[in-house]
Amino acid sequence: MEKVTIYGKPQCPYCDMAVTLCEQRGFDFEYIDIQARGMGIAELHEIVGKPVRTVPQILVGTTHIGGYTDFYAYVNNQGN
Repeated sequence: MEKVTIYGKPQCPYCDMAVTLCEQRGFDFEYIDIQARGMGIAELHEIVGKPVRTVPQILVGTTHIGGYTDFYAYVNNQGN
């Protein structure tokens, strides 16, 4: 699988679950704390290519997958 990028924030259980899933599966991933980087929702919208209102927002390579539930389904459909 291509590198996974997780855009999240502290105290977000779904962000934590996405990180754990990547760790358990041995994926190459990067977690980006949007609060620590001072990113706003408009910047996240630009990155993923559509309006979003929640975190995490997850990309595989340059493909926007969605939130944790979408990512979990994507991973399980890849046969990993």
